[in-house]
Amino acid sequence: MKSKMEIRFCSLIALGITLLTGAVLAQAPTPARFLGTITAINGNTLTMKTDVDGIHEVKVPDTAAVKRITPGQKNLSAAETIPFSALETGDRVLVKLNPEAPSGTEEAFQIIAIKQSDLALKQQKDREDWQLRGVGGHVKSVDAAAGIILLTSGAGATAKTITVHISKATILRRYAPASVSFDAALPAPIDAIHAGDQLRARGAKNADGTEIAAEEVVSGSFRNVSGIITSLDAAGSSLVVKDLATKKPVTIHITPDAQMRRLPDSVAQMLAARLKGEAGKGGKFAGQNGNHGEGGDPQQMLSRAPAIQLGDLKKGEAIMAVSTSGTTEVTAITLLAGVEPLLEAPAASNLLSNWSMGSSSSEAAE
Repeated sequence: MKSKMEIRFCSLIALGITLLTGAVLAQAPTPARFLGTITAINGNTLTMKTDVDGIHEVKVPDTAAVKRITPGQKNLSAAETIPFSALETGDRVLVKLNPEAPSGTEEAFQIIAIKQSDLALKQQKDREDWQLRGVGGHVKSVDAAAGIILLTSGAGATAKTITVHISKATILRRYAPASVSFDAALPAPIDAIHAGDQLRARGAKNADGTEIAAEEVVSGSFRNVSGIITSLDAAGSSLVVKDLATKKPVTIHITPDAQMRRLPDSVAQMLAARLKGEAGKGGKFAGQNGNHGEGGDPQQMLSRAPAIQLGDLKKGEAIMAVSTSGTTEVTAITLLAGVEPLLEAPAASNLLSNWSMGSSSSEAAE
């Protein structure tokens, strides 16, 4: 029978082994990984723009495993093994680096890819789903413990309150600081959402759209800008607007991620009348083709408006925009031209809040 001294000695040895093993595991290098989009392929070198820290050039040896998955695929059990030559510019890739590569060399151990065309199709389906099953507006209140967020949605005669129910399965994301990219929104807890934020959710809605069991939520803190264009800088991809609220100039930068549309005059007049509470017969407005539909849903009207570029804008015309936060310089998320009739409707400032988020969605390669 062992003495107390022997038992204590054995326990100390066991503890020492446990601590030593933990220390070794803690010091073991964790393979680095990059998630991003292929921008160039030259020989056996892959150039990619990552979602986090910019451009990386990665050597791809013949021993690297290259697999392709479909958007939304959760594991590699059904992944297709492909040759490196099958990768193309624009594909989304998750690159796992070889931890045994020479110091200073980024060498791939495994590449998991999503084909650009497959991703584009998925994004289109997601856009349609956000339109069909999505709601949006300004956050009125957040009850993190109960998982309930109240939104104020719409404007004028269309204004209503929406209850968003959050569960453990709900995917919560938030726009990255100073980012206008929906696809680059980052995971964030419910307590990161605050009153005044803009929020978009999609999921199962009740009949009148006043409640939704959210499957996915995206939120952010943005600024609404409405005013008259005082100057345009095509080379600098920007314009200056005299903000109607502050009476001060604001420089709005336009990136490729910005949504830009122009309302036909007839649609702008209809929206302005609705925001002033002057709905036509039956509370519906005609659509762009003269047909009544969707109760004159402002979000569908905005989504059907023709897309424009910076060069289509002119000095002296009015615009409305949702942008990143800022005082004198902001970056546009959405910009709407042809809005002169809307500027006379006080509720118009909230018009874009439902439309500005959830326009795109991509599946990360991982």
